[in-house]
Amino acid sequence: MNAVVAALHGQERDTGLDGDKLQKLSDYWADVRLRYSKFEAGIKNPSTDIYRYEMPGGQYTNLKSQVESIGLGHQFEAVKEMYKTVNHMLGDIVKVTPSSKMVGDLAIFMVQNDLTPENIVERGEALTFPDSVVSYFKGMMGQPAWGFPEDLQRVVLKGEEPITCRPGELLEPIDFEKAREEVRRFYPDADDHNVISWCLYPKVVEDFYRHRQEYGYIMRMGSHVFFNGMALGETNKINIEDGKTLVIKYMGLGDLNEDGTRNVHFELNGMRREVAVPDKSATAQARKVNLADPSDKSQVGASIPGMVSKVNVKPGDKVEENQVLAVIEAMKMETSVVARMAGTVDEVFIKEGGSVKAGELLITIK
Repeated sequence: MNAVVAALHGQERDTGLDGDKLQKLSDYWADVRLRYSKFEAGIKNPSTDIYRYEMPGGQYTNLKSQVESIGLGHQFEAVKEMYKTVNHMLGDIVKVTPSSKMVGDLAIFMVQNDLTPENIVERGEALTFPDSVVSYFKGMMGQPAWGFPEDLQRVVLKGEEPITCRPGELLEPIDFEKAREEVRRFYPDADDHNVISWCLYPKVVEDFYRHRQEYGYIMRMGSHVFFNGMALGETNKINIEDGKTLVIKYMGLGDLNEDGTRNVHFELNGMRREVAVPDKSATAQARKVNLADPSDKSQVGASIPGMVSKVNVKPGDKVEENQVLAVIEAMKMETSVVARMAGTVDEVFIKEGGSVKAGELLITIK
């Protein structure tokens, strides 16, 4: 903007804006940008290829982080090309937050599983698609004017019937009193804003308060400390409540402990302290990964790598075909793991909170 204002200054289309005052705003945002730099995903300059891919700018950095988190960072160019392919495969749909996320999730899924528009219907029979893709083809994001590709819709939904009305017509009226009781069960001081937030985004709100319960009120912590941690020898003041200030000096890290934690040395109000914290960067111990056989319907495998956020069954449970057995999450991309045949759960090899690799054997059914 500063460049445009300067270029037009004194011309017929002079903006009338004060360049000196604009510079003060630019200096302010330059400082803010440093504090949030990790969210730029390493992108330092405008990327005009978003026009070629028809990808919302905000999704560009999210998608880059997403593909890196599941080990596809080296294939980011392929994912972007697939994003364009998926968009045209679906008829060049309108892309706002839910639908653009669905296009991105399907693009990642197709690159991950070596799918193309030509083989996705055939090979998709044995795969479980991301939840956002299932939601789209069910009609929960609305109905495209030209309809859905019927063969792909059939493969994605796997027998589930799509809706033909507006999604909002299926919503029951909210009982706010009941919702308030539910929210106050885990957050006693919740006000009406918190209750409404929970009605819209229950998982996000519950995760937020779980974090608040574990770590306390951290809104007074500096953004650079929260996002990046403290530099060696740095001293920081944190007001944990009115009239109560902690002076923290970071002294350094100790050796890695056998349990995967590392001792952190610091001073708290001048007193030397030490605490053991999990070291997420520590190399995980190698574990044997058994892969599911795609041709064997009794073996249930993971279609994406990620964290197991929910396990719905245990050995001995009776299950129906296409019943949701577990949910895997990878950077906001959730995928339901479903049974490919009816039967009885034989073995469950996963647990909630654990990580899995793509193709890993999760559950067997007999």
